[in-house]
Amino acid sequence: MSENRPLDSILEERISRRDILKLGSAASASVILGGALSAEASENQTQEKTAIEGKSLSFKEIDTEIDKTIHVPEGYKTQVFLRWGDPIHVGVPEFSPLAQTSVAQEGQFGFNNDYVGFFPLPYGSESSSRGLLCVNHEYTIHDMLLSKTQNNSKAGLSKDLVDIELSAHGHSVVEVRREGSQWHLVKESRYNRRISALSAQCLISGPAAGDDRLKTSADPSGRLVIGTLNNCAGGTTPWGTVLTAEENIHIYFGGRPQGTKEEQNHRRFGVGGANDDHKDWARHYDRFNIEKEPHEPNRFGWIVEIDPYNPNAKPVKRTAMGRVKHEGAVTTLNYDNRVVVYTGDDQIHEYIYKFVSQDKYNPDDRLANIGLLDHGTLYVARFDSVGGLQWRPLIYGEGPLTKKNGFSSQADVLIETRRAADLLGATPMDRPEDIEVSPLTGKVYSILTKNSSRKFIHPSNPRPNNRHGHVLEFTPPTKDGKPDHSATEFAWEIFLLAGNPYVPRHRAQYGEGVSEQGWLSCPDNGVFDNKGRLWLTTDGAPAAVGKADGLYACETDGPHRAVTKRFFAAPRGAEVCGPCFTPDGTTLFVAVQHPGSGSTFDRPSTRWPDFQEGMPPRPSIVAITREGGKAIGG
Repeated sequence: MSENRPLDSILEERISRRDILKLGSAASASVILGGALSAEASENQTQEKTAIEGKSLSFKEIDTEIDKTIHVPEGYKTQVFLRWGDPIHVGVPEFSPLAQTSVAQEGQFGFNNDYVGFFPLPYGSESSSRGLLCVNHEYTIHDMLLSKTQNNSKAGLSKDLVDIELSAHGHSVVEVRREGSQWHLVKESRYNRRISALSAQCLISGPAAGDDRLKTSADPSGRLVIGTLNNCAGGTTPWGTVLTAEENIHIYFGGRPQGTKEEQNHRRFGVGGANDDHKDWARHYDRFNIEKEPHEPNRFGWIVEIDPYNPNAKPVKRTAMGRVKHEGAVTTLNYDNRVVVYTGDDQIHEYIYKFVSQDKYNPDDRLANIGLLDHGTLYVARFDSVGGLQWRPLIYGEGPLTKKNGFSSQADVLIETRRAADLLGATPMDRPEDIEVSPLTGKVYSILTKNSSRKFIHPSNPRPNNRHGHVLEFTPPTKDGKPDHSATEFAWEIFLLAGNPYVPRHRAQYGEGVSEQGWLSCPDNGVFDNKGRLWLTTDGAPAAVGKADGLYACETDGPHRAVTKRFFAAPRGAEVCGPCFTPDGTTLFVAVQHPGSGSTFDRPSTRWPDFQEGMPPRPSIVAITREGGKAIGG
């Protein structure tokens, strides 16, 4: 019997399973009293009304059309203080859009900023006025990165221009300070560094380190990689390191997979035939040609750990967490102090994963925690149709992960994580992107952007042609009164179904009271503030619903659960990424990525943030503060 059922029946089951017990006693009382409310019930109703009127998100929603700039609610201020091309060291040249060089870009803030993490200074403090900002640089678009005066050869990009692109990728660590309501980059800081795809040396650790399938001509050890690519979302660890997620690494590798010894692996990952923006890389660098170096792609697609407090420490690719198109890597501490990392594989019909460390976090010894992510168990999610979630371990030799199916070691399982998950019967999802854990309840929220190719529905992905995306809520069991994130059985339910609730064909689902401005489409990244409210960014709303991408906030419990409110709107062509709060909640950083996308460097649809003739649009970090220094959101 098929598990696929119409959405209405799924939601009816959800309501009946979740609410029948708590509604049962009230229903019985109503029958006994002949429908009349008792004094106690009347009082409860009054209290509920007061709670609704007193909701915690007090800002006035914005209501703007797609235009050339950013927008926030009344009473809030924005500061664009870190742009693509800004020097991050003393002595590095200022950004010159028509005279870019790879050497300069190695000392400048990179392109297409995505994930943002704030690390207080000094280490171990809760400072909200001084810290290290860690920012991913996901990918380049050469029509937005380069002018036609530079990019004018019919033969393709020169090696010098490819090097600029390579240098614009990766990650930036910069020291920032707040003076009054203004944030400043500290150029002279010893912590500042660029970790690019051209020059950075990254170590490989964990079960796949040194495996033959990670060895290349340039690195016969299989333990040292030049660079990190397509760094999308990420996360922070309890010991003060950043986890940056390598996502769409397949777009950089030219050549054809057929005939290579990695053909099956490359096809499953989509490697081969680089996209138009990166097709010239393989022409200048053999390592990006899979016919010459078939193992090089296996060295990307990992979670990379960076220590921002130690500028001499090499980034480390932690292979125990698997190789997929990681959107993020969100860490939480289990009840027993083991570390759990949640991550999504951001492609249609791909899977959700978690990693549980073997050893425990030591809050008294920072160095003892370096390497915790090299030993543990990787799991993939399988959802049933009635609210159960099973985590299935990806362990060599167990179940189908054997030599019979082409796996000879745990390294094989991790290099081909997707194929291993296929064999374990994981549930195909609607583009799993960011995953966030509530700091108050321990519940887990999985953000699924969309999947217009879905034909066969599953209760966890209940809409065919899902153009608007949704958010799922996972509830781990408890042990010793705390969430047990290491458990292999969770419960799940739909938190919200995005789309316009005022258009029936969208079949959207929110809490009661979403305004005409407050609904969203194509959720992407998320973050919890220190009051336990979930903030969601969007990516793709202009194409889906003609609405600017932006940032929305909602509560996850109480009468305003899943009632989203619109807080920030991006400029034309841009998406919003990497929302991040200072510890005290008074500054909210957001990354505005690819402003003007769809146009060109020379004829942009916006010149945000500089609005100067001759200056292209520049991906940038925006700091949002509230008048009077109050906490963001109310």
